Amino acid sequence: MRLTPFDVAFGPDAETWFPKIRDSLATSGLDPHDADAFILDREVAALLRELVPEAGVGTAIQQHIALLQHAYLYWVEGAWLFRLTKDRTRSLLAGESLAEDPAAEPPRAYYVQFPERLIWAELGDEEPHQPLDGLFVRPWPGGGAFVLGIFGMHPAQGGFSVAEADGYREEDLLRTDGSPLFAPVLSGGAAAGLFSVVGGEELLELAARTIPIAREGRACVAGAHRSHHPIDIG
Repeated sequence: MRLTPFDVAFGPDAETWFPKIRDSLATSGLDPHDADAFILDREVAALLRELVPEAGVGTAIQQHIALLQHAYLYWVEGAWLFRLTKDRTRSLLAGESLAEDPAAEPPRAYYVQFPERLIWAELGDEEPHQPLDGLFVRPWPGGGAFVLGIFGMHPAQGGFSVAEADGYREEDLLRTDGSPLFAPVLSGGAAAGLFSVVGGEELLELAARTIPIAREGRACVAGAHRSHHPIDIG
């Protein structure tokens, strides 16, 4: 069984921690989708103290906060998990559009998992390229989204890297070098049939392309949905 970052980072402990956060937020009248309000909650702060090493400051603590908020919202909104086949992923990256039902709504938070080692990214200058496991996505009602990409997941080691982006997809997005969006930049990537995400704009574009899929998957399973149970999209 393929694990998710939720499994790796939180696992069964989430059923102890997250109900406490839910109840505390409700008592305080705080909106968990509001990042500033979320971090002010006492149960959130207590869990962060447990999760983050004492030396965790700056970027590290911000990444922990982002992961915790995305994971909590994924859990509280129903733990919708979509898994794409290679063919569907290739279609998605090629920009093939879906016939959408305008009445269908995507989950307010979900995780979409891509085929392993198919999409890659370089998260920092001179850093090794890492494979994209998937995206936590929180669509905005008026368009746009909060996105957290999960890269380089090693379940045996209990670790992975994250990259945040938020905003609206950029119309007519182009790479500065003229290459197509999601074309591989990893050496030998084209011959291997791989893809790359370059920058936050492409991460947002990829997330935006998953929203119709989330609508489709949610409408397909309807009342048969089970939390954390993968919905395979082919």
